[in-house]
Amino acid sequence: MRSGLVPFLLLLVALCNGQKSESAKVTIKDLEMRRHPADSTAAAAVLYNKGVTKFNYSAEKGFTAEHIFEMRIKIYKKEGLQYANYEVPYYIGYENLNPDVLNVTDAVTYNIVNGKVEKTKIGSEGKFTEKVNKNWKTVTITLPNVKVGSIIEFRYTLKSEDLMSFPTFVFQRDIPVDYVEYRTEIPVTYGYKPVIKGLFKGIEYKSAVESNSIGFRNATTTRTDYLEFNQVTTTYIGKSIAALRPEPLVDNVENYRSAIDHELEVIRERDERNNQDFSKTWEGVARKIYKRAEFGKQLERNDYFDGELRQLLNGVEGNDERVKAIFGYVKAKMNWNGEFGYLTDKGVQKAWVDRTGNSAELNFILTAMLNAAGVTAYPVLVSTVGHGIPVYPNQTGFNYVLTACNFNGKQTLLDACTRKAPPGILPLYALNWNGRLIARDGNSEEINMQPQASSKNNTSIVATLDDTGHLKGQVRVYKTDYEAFGYRQQFGGMNQDQYLERLENDLNKIAISHYSVENTEDLTEPIKEAFDFTSDGLAEIIGDRMYLSPSLFLQQPKNIFTGDERQLPVFFGYPKQSKIVVTLEIPKGYSVESIPLPMSVATPENVAAFRYEVKSLGNKIQVSISSEVNKMLVSQDFYPVLKDFFQKLTDKRNEKLVLKKL
Repeated sequence: MRSGLVPFLLLLVALCNGQKSESAKVTIKDLEMRRHPADSTAAAAVLYNKGVTKFNYSAEKGFTAEHIFEMRIKIYKKEGLQYANYEVPYYIGYENLNPDVLNVTDAVTYNIVNGKVEKTKIGSEGKFTEKVNKNWKTVTITLPNVKVGSIIEFRYTLKSEDLMSFPTFVFQRDIPVDYVEYRTEIPVTYGYKPVIKGLFKGIEYKSAVESNSIGFRNATTTRTDYLEFNQVTTTYIGKSIAALRPEPLVDNVENYRSAIDHELEVIRERDERNNQDFSKTWEGVARKIYKRAEFGKQLERNDYFDGELRQLLNGVEGNDERVKAIFGYVKAKMNWNGEFGYLTDKGVQKAWVDRTGNSAELNFILTAMLNAAGVTAYPVLVSTVGHGIPVYPNQTGFNYVLTACNFNGKQTLLDACTRKAPPGILPLYALNWNGRLIARDGNSEEINMQPQASSKNNTSIVATLDDTGHLKGQVRVYKTDYEAFGYRQQFGGMNQDQYLERLENDLNKIAISHYSVENTEDLTEPIKEAFDFTSDGLAEIIGDRMYLSPSLFLQQPKNIFTGDERQLPVFFGYPKQSKIVVTLEIPKGYSVESIPLPMSVATPENVAAFRYEVKSLGNKIQVSISSEVNKMLVSQDFYPVLKDFFQKLTDKRNEKLVLKKL
């Protein structure tokens, strides 16, 4: 049978002019090469990476997909030996389909032995299958006899009955890629939306309609019949792709890696009125998730906590007080088992009895209790930072769930898995662009996960310096929101002596006494630290002059943005403000010879600002230093401005004030 040509839409930008690169034989010259021609720092490089997705047919199953992959890698340095172990995950957790099947068809290592190219093939011990969980398995391909200078090569095939999407094909790696090619051969009956993601813009493509036929065994006649059809063949090609290397302050590098996904949009029938439309919106995905028994039905239950809730709320009045009481109770009673998910595993009632559960179970309990108490609350689907940013609507785009309710007069997000967080403060792994709030009828809306208020870390110091360089004084520290949450998470359970020893080392080895801290347990209040200090190592005396930093023992910053260029956006996590105020009494018999000049600098678009001022007032020096970052995520195109800003901040903070003996 034949199917008529239907317009095939691709959401891409450039027509491929490149020609197919053949997999040439490995030569002695290839093996003798000691560094990558375009990147001398590369520990290894992908010489070529090829993939083909095509469709098979059988009378019993109809169309199925076959994905064939091959890769050749050159090892340049010892650090590149890690690429001799290549992991391939595949899915086994289908409800109505057979598990995917993965076969390693070839794997070989090339070396020079006695002046000739020697091939060492993989043995059965070089292929290891591991079940990761009930839904996934992983095959590890371990190449034999790999050393610096080796070239490794492997091929594997993945057969799948799942036609809803293809495995992600990756164009860009952590090492340079000399040539990459991916070809799809899709019957025109199936319409897919290809989505290229990542920052690399050099992937080209060409597309053509071709005829094809597949022979299959007729179960009735036992003869071979042929299915004839038109297919759209599309080839994607990339050349000389630079390595995607880690950089400081990145949320998830996978958000920016060049790759392609395919999502099934439509199955076309002869009669177009019978076409099956699979195109999705986030609203539709959220509605479908809500209808699942492990989601919506779990939110409707409240019989298991009814008695405890009545007792908890006895005498508690007002919306905010009820939120605090219920939120605190759930966090105290329930233990998170560390498992992410937006669907329950054992159900909310059993989790309540066991006092432990996954993220969905804990936050569904919280949501249901708030609603039962008259506080309108909703579940919010999110993708954690480590899970990445979903590029098209699909149920696997989410892996976590939170609770939203009204608190302090505004919509506030809660997470029952994080005991040290007050309402409105989330674990950093949940601050990932956008989430989706779902109402009881399945309707949903997008939620901005970026914190709006700046978290503060303010330090005030009153100190006296004597003529021997001995310094003593008092310190007050004030931390709010995410800065306070970070303190509670990191130091909340630490022995105070251990904490003070660490603090003294962090603060230039000062000696601390009379330490106190407030609000470690009252999560809605700021952290307030106070202590006295002494130090003999902060002032440098040379001749009749004394040199010291205006910010005393507080760590002098270093500019982490040192590279000439940057590939990836800068992720600051949350808006933040820092302020340092110092009042320093100078020793008798000394005068101020020089102080750093004031500075006030801000970037365009209100991304960051810095203000610095040192004043000499009689026998005292007053210092005011403030800095702020107002964006969670900053484009890599802004990097030159950001690098220059932090260099100015660093240089100014490292300037000294000079006292001269009279």
